[in-house]
Parts: sequence; structure tokens; C-alpha cells
Amino acid sequence: MSDARWDVIVIGAGAAGLMAAIHAAERGLRTLLLEKNRKPGVKILMSGGTRCNITHATDNRGIVAAYGAPGKFLHSALAAFSVEDTIRFFEDEGVATKVEETGKIFPVSDRAVDVLDALLRRLGRSGATLALEEAVTRIAACGLAERSFVVETSLRTLNAPNIVLTTGGQSYPGSGTTGDGYRFAVQFGHRIVPPRPALVPVTTNAPWVAELRGITMPDVAVRILEGEETLAQRRGSLLFAHFGLSGPLVLDVSRVVSGQPDPTTLILEIDLVPGQNEQALGDWLRAESQASGKKQLAVMLAQQLPRRVCDVVLTDAGLALDRKAAALTKDERVRLVRAIKHLRIPITGTLGFKKAEVTAGGVALEEVDSRTLQSKLVPGLFLAGEILDLDGPIGGFNFQAAWSTGWLAGGSVNP
Repeated sequence: MSDARWDVIVIGAGAAGLMAAIHAAERGLRTLLLEKNRKPGVKILMSGGTRCNITHATDNRGIVAAYGAPGKFLHSALAAFSVEDTIRFFEDEGVATKVEETGKIFPVSDRAVDVLDALLRRLGRSGATLALEEAVTRIAACGLAERSFVVETSLRTLNAPNIVLTTGGQSYPGSGTTGDGYRFAVQFGHRIVPPRPALVPVTTNAPWVAELRGITMPDVAVRILEGEETLAQRRGSLLFAHFGLSGPLVLDVSRVVSGQPDPTTLILEIDLVPGQNEQALGDWLRAESQASGKKQLAVMLAQQLPRRVCDVVLTDAGLALDRKAAALTKDERVRLVRAIKHLRIPITGTLGFKKAEVTAGGVALEEVDSRTLQSKLVPGLFLAGEILDLDGPIGGFNFQAAWSTGWLAGGSVNP
């Protein structure tokens, strides 16, 4: 059965897809938004610990800079739909926002469902049609000259001169993001940069890490090392877990780990007190050991570190756990300083796509016109959101890219 012709069919009702459908429909285009899940925006509901970090407190230049070299691809998208536009969009729909100390912007309610409800309200008013539990099985171009596509779903056959692929990547596959869009993009000649997990916890086989599970350190610095070469470094909050390491800091450097053919060649080095240099820390150890001679060394160290972490540091420095603070030699101080400032953990890998917040890799950016999000290979085919080879750090940057690229794609399609 062939339905009446649509002006645009958007495939995937996540962050980018909802925005694309809203903007296209508000421009008067007959818009169909297809979603294979029973509900739209599943990943939105899961994000930010169900709080949804919608964007970051910075300007467009700050968003671009956070992405590094690929960030220039976002200039036009951010010009079309900026951080300020994002905040205004949600606040106009009744979702008040707040800025946290880290710069992350959340709904005041701390409820991701409020963000999704706002999008669905706007979608409803736009006139777009949302079709749920309808998976796309095939897309075919009838002829590039006519710019016409046939879309076959699990229920029917559809026609449109414009397709917007917003199927996401492969992160959180339980939410439906299983890489379907890559298959369609490849079919039209696009190159896929091999997808890999990003913003994902890191694993280790060091037994002492599991023993520290549940401990959060709010201000540490980490480096990912291959030999003595630093591949990535960040400062922030870290969480010890039974499998290894998590927390914003670790998630931010994880793309380097997942991008390594053999992650076991890597070391994660932690500076447990990044606010003190080695000289200052050594001076503190000498003064405290003289003043607290009768105390155990671990108790003295607990002034700066969690008690269980102190035991790890002492072991790494080759000192007895019941060692007294008195008479700490220069060599012992040097070893302690090294253990505190350069605590090394062998890496085995990551928890993979099932626990990754975003996907690194995807449709190669050089094959997509950043001014419109239209494919450079196939007229009428647009790509937005996480399907693109574009992943940013933790903190709302990836959602901003999704909102902005979705909005630009929806504003670029023409009947």
C-alpha cells in the first residue's frame, strides 16, 4: 500500500529527529516522523541520570571549541539554533532551567521527562505526524534527477522527496540506537568512520580498584598514557567501581581508550591532589610527619584523601599500612609523593556501547554539507545528530549538537 506523498520523512524520534520534524512542520511542510520504539525520545529520558543535561553554559564558540577540530562543522547549525535558542525553546514550553557549578544546564525539576514532554507538545502543535512502532526496513532513491525516495517500513510504503536520517549511533542500544542509520547511509555511498563507544566507563583488572568501589573523588586529574606519551588528560570527578572507573572525568577520556586497537597497552594515571605540586606535597608530608609522629601515617594522609585510598597509596609506595608518621625518611616521602601524584592503573578496555552515553565515529563529515546538513552525494538526503562522526565531551555538548543539527536539517529541506 502506498501512502500519499510526504514532503519530508524524518527517521528516528530522538533529540535531533524531534527537532528536525518540528522545524520542518512549522515551515508548512507535510512531515512524517518515524520511530521504531513504542515511545519517542527514549535516550532523552535515560540521559543525565534521568535529569537530561540539555546544554552547557557557554556561547556558540565555546561549543565549537569543546569539539576540537571537528567543531567547525557545527558553525552553521549553532548559528541556526544556539545555546540561547535551546534555553528559550524549553523555557517557552514551561521547562525552567538552571546552571550547575560545572556549567551543565538542567531543567529545574531535574526531570528528563519534562524535556521530552516539551518537545512532544511543540511537535503536536507543529502539525507533524508521529508514527510509533514503525521500523524502516528499506530506503530507495527512485532517481536522483527526480529527488524522490521510497521508504518501506514494517507497516507500509511511503514516498517523499526528502529524507532526514536521525537514527542515532550505537550507544545505549537498549534505547533503540542499534546503528540502523549506518546501513542506509552506506547504501547511498557514504563512508562510515568506524563507530566506537565514547563517554563510557573504563575497565581494569587491578583488584584494589574494585575494593574502593563506591568512593567518589570530586577533584582529581587523570592522564591516559601509552608508554610515557599522554594521549588525553582531564581534571574533575572520579568514581571507583567494581569493574573499574567511572564519573565525568573518566567518561571524558574514554574515547581514547575505545579508539585504541589494544587498550591493554594503556595506563590511566591519577593525580589525587592536583591542587598541590610535588614540592608543596613533599613539604606538607615532612611537616606533618614531624608534628604527628605518634599517629599512623594512614591517619595523617586521611586529612587529604579518603581513608581507603590512603591504604592503596601506602601499598603503592611500599610502606606498611600500620606505619607511624614519625621519622618519615626523604626516600619514603619521595615514594609517597609519587604514589599520590602518579597513581597508575592498568586499563583493560571499556564497558562498551551498552553503557556508552554517545558514539564516536559515524557518517564522515566531509560528505555532508555543514551549511544545510544535506548529503553531498545524494540530493534530498539529510543527516543530523549522533549518526554523524561528531562527539563532544560530557556536559550537554552532545545534546546541543543534536538540537542544532536537527533544527538546521528541518530548516533546510524543501518540497
